[in-house]
Amino acid sequence: MKLTLFSPFILLVILFFSTHLSAANKPLLGINTNEVMQIDSSVPFLNLFKQALPFAESRKLTKGNIIYDRDGWPRHLNGGVAGTNLIHWLPAGTLPEGNYTVLYDGEGTLVYGDDDDARGDKDDVKLIKKSEGKEIIRIRSGQDRYIKLTLRITESTPSNYLRNIRLLPSGGICANNPYKRVANAQACRGNYLAFEKHYDHILFNPDYLNFMRHFKVIRFMNMSGITRNPMTSWNHMPHMTQATWAGKEGTRGAPLEVMVKLANKLNARPWFTLPHAADNNLIQQYARYVKQHLRPHLKPYIEYTNETWNGAFTQAHYTKTMGIKQRLDTNRAQAGHKFYVKRSLEIMRIWEQVYGGPQRITRVLGGFAASPKMTELLLSYKNAYQRIDAFAIAPYFYVHHRNLKQIHSVPDVFKLLKDPENPYSLGNVYKMLEKQMTVVKKYKVKLIAYEGGQHLVAAGTRSTKDYPNPFLIGANRANPMEKMYIEYLQNWARITGNGLMTLFSAPKTYQFYGSWGLKEHINQPDHKTPKYRGVKRFF
Repeated sequence: MKLTLFSPFILLVILFFSTHLSAANKPLLGINTNEVMQIDSSVPFLNLFKQALPFAESRKLTKGNIIYDRDGWPRHLNGGVAGTNLIHWLPAGTLPEGNYTVLYDGEGTLVYGDDDDARGDKDDVKLIKKSEGKEIIRIRSGQDRYIKLTLRITESTPSNYLRNIRLLPSGGICANNPYKRVANAQACRGNYLAFEKHYDHILFNPDYLNFMRHFKVIRFMNMSGITRNPMTSWNHMPHMTQATWAGKEGTRGAPLEVMVKLANKLNARPWFTLPHAADNNLIQQYARYVKQHLRPHLKPYIEYTNETWNGAFTQAHYTKTMGIKQRLDTNRAQAGHKFYVKRSLEIMRIWEQVYGGPQRITRVLGGFAASPKMTELLLSYKNAYQRIDAFAIAPYFYVHHRNLKQIHSVPDVFKLLKDPENPYSLGNVYKMLEKQMTVVKKYKVKLIAYEGGQHLVAAGTRSTKDYPNPFLIGANRANPMEKMYIEYLQNWARITGNGLMTLFSAPKTYQFYGSWGLKEHINQPDHKTPKYRGVKRFF
């Protein structure tokens, strides 16, 4: 039978094999959340005040000897002013522009501004309507194409002080579709939920849910705020009634209730990272809450702290100190690795006791992608491989610091990402993965990624304008990055057998300290997001 180029038979064969090939190289995709901050352009929460800078930390806006209640609300101004950056330098399009509702309890005066110094109302932020307990303000981006909002409490009655401030967008959702915001009840068939009335129930920004819904695993390390966080006990954990869940490193973090609700809403497996100094009661209470409230079919990943091998983090110094104290090794680095394993196994044991065994949890140890020797140590110490399910690394590709001087253009960045002389080129990362696979196969545990993607950063710079940041950021915005992500994910899947790749990270603006977001903001159009377009091929 003679077959033409457009023969239905040929087309079916091509379709079959293209589908087969894509399925054979399709990793399980997860995503890392961001820190809760006023600059988080993923804007996860419907009530925007939850990502506002705490009043006590806003040095430019808060003046005087302010007394705060346990949730961070200014209980007594003492003649001063309490202010906050509610929204800070979010690109236009991140949020809908227009009218927002401010709800509050208590008596006093709120003043809105669109700049850090809050010199007063400007056209970009304007008070539209005022009534008891409720105000309507208009927010729009300025000429700089950024959305900014400051709020100051200039007067407050001590016996009934201003508190429980909520900032809510107009509109709502249809109850059967939490992933899409609608303008009014006419868009729904009798199941309209207005943001103003149902914000506690809705909790999450529909745009955020719509982005996150495509990922099967959500790693909450950043959202939980455990980085450099010295918390030890259960009563130190973030709670729902706090004025804001944002703030400086070591104090910020969303409550466990929020993370569990997000996993349940998205029907995604949560990845919980436990604080490095947590006592056994915190671990036990944490596990109990997850077991009681997480959907039973969602098997959580459990990990003790983050990157204890990385000296940039206080948890690395903590594990080393504890390892020396417990005489696990005379070498400080080795003592730290051994304590990390020892404490991880203790934590896993608590979770196993709460869950009635290891079958309904995934127990994770984390290591350094470039060091299979470290992987060997961590898996073998105390026979840890027998009591964990997966070993996690962060196989980033990037330009090594010693090669940065070779960059004079965006094409130079892509050339170096393919150059064998660059230790973290794509090809060299694949070789790292193969070495890691040799080790984990020996110990019969899975290899997964707790983070991954590009890691184009120039350490020591302090501005996006500093060399070579314009080229590094430009590469993240350039179309060739799409193909690199496709190649990277295909090779990850090939080498690991479709292992879990937890990408870093949710939408986030590009800064001198890294261009981490798959998008620069939650609503950025796909045609401007080469990394996200590449990732979408694997949904």
